[in-house]
Amino acid sequence: MCTVVIDVAAPGGSARLLAVRDEDPQRPWDDLGEWWPDSHPGVIGIRDRRAGGAWLAADPASGRLAVLLNRADVLDLPDDAVRSRGSLALESVAGRSPDGPLPMHGFNLLEVTPDGSRVLSWDGTELRESSVPEGVHMIAHDDLDDPRTARIEAWLPHFAAAMPERAGEGPAEAWVNGWVSVLGESAALSPEDDRAIVRDNRVHGYPTMSLLFCTAEVSPGAVDLRSRVLARPGRWG
Repeated sequence: MCTVVIDVAAPGGSARLLAVRDEDPQRPWDDLGEWWPDSHPGVIGIRDRRAGGAWLAADPASGRLAVLLNRADVLDLPDDAVRSRGSLALESVAGRSPDGPLPMHGFNLLEVTPDGSRVLSWDGTELRESSVPEGVHMIAHDDLDDPRTARIEAWLPHFAAAMPERAGEGPAEAWVNGWVSVLGESAALSPEDDRAIVRDNRVHGYPTMSLLFCTAEVSPGAVDLRSRVLARPGRWG
């Protein structure tokens, strides 16, 4: 039940985003680094040690970034026939997006490329594409800007208000500081609250908790990507 906030500029394919990762804190992982030098040289990301894939990956040389978010599905396959979704972000930044029926559980794959930003959504029967238009948007386990997602309904207007106008925004830190401040405000809610972005999902039947967040500025031929690990899973402070 991860969360991404993204601001897309038009034209040119540049974007800024804040991505919060929710995962089982007992599942081993590695913070931001170049973990795939043989198969994906130059790619940086957050690595899942168990499956070897990535939750978030970026290729600065090509100006590509991808983030994987889980969503519900209607997949009816035995566990030993289901493929890990961890390859999706790595393949995406290599220019190979998923296509057609997939032996994978449901996902939203946010792709930022020099051609623009889009979300590929898989529910077990259909792979849909949604372009991300200019402006500030949010996505989690439903559709882009979906008002059924309580945290989007609660916080999207705040993130939009905190984004400086691009024409006169000043230093890059302005948007990062603004969005991180909103994220901190949201953490005043209980992490079990449906509106919370920094989350403890165990009350909802999932073992996942918010572990870290990343900020990224993506433009053609460049990605500035940074991460911050939360001191305690599911807690801001």
